[in-house]
Amino acid sequence: MNNITTARLYDASGSLAEPWFQATTYPWELLPVIKEMIRTLIEKGLPGYTEVEPGVWVGENVKIAKTATIEPPAIIGANTEIRPGAYLRGNVLCGEECVLGNSSELKNCVLLKHVQVPHYNYVGDSILGNFAHMGAGSICSNLKSDGRAVVIHDGDVSYETGLRKIGGLLGDHADIGCGCVLNPGTVIGKGSRVYPLTSVRGVIAEGVIVKSLHDIVVMEERG
Repeated sequence: MNNITTARLYDASGSLAEPWFQATTYPWELLPVIKEMIRTLIEKGLPGYTEVEPGVWVGENVKIAKTATIEPPAIIGANTEIRPGAYLRGNVLCGEECVLGNSSELKNCVLLKHVQVPHYNYVGDSILGNFAHMGAGSICSNLKSDGRAVVIHDGDVSYETGLRKIGGLLGDHADIGCGCVLNPGTVIGKGSRVYPLTSVRGVIAEGVIVKSLHDIVVMEERG
């Protein structure tokens, strides 16, 4: 059951968001404070960052395509690439050396380092860990069809989040295949992989391969 805690899913050391990660037990507790977090960081000052538009701060060597749109507040880490047609709808805190790809949409989310969201992705109300990767067309669905608060189910344990919008909570090195749908509140454990075209919900343990929700295998260690 400890696979679902913030400390288990993420190594936020060195991240601008590290104090906020450390202050939470579960990662969805970060979602309501992302806007406040970004504004606090901006007010305290961001050495090495430049304000390219009001409320939008970028680190060194950030590449932003002319057709990308970034709404404030947003902080983009060094050496990140924002490709044509990317749409950042505000409240985005992105770490270093990430790829925010063509026609991808992000809002109210935290991305740690080396995250790749490269092609036609939707990432809303989500936390993506270091080296997390989303294949082309995979999305983090963040709102239940009935509009009720998201409940996260981990086996026989249910977590009442009290939040209407929770997308995907991807641990470090999680890898999501092309065309996947992560249903609201899906948690992907560290290092786990999801096969393409899979609809996922609930909590996925770390170190597994999800071929379908009925076919999950433990990943073999490579010597």
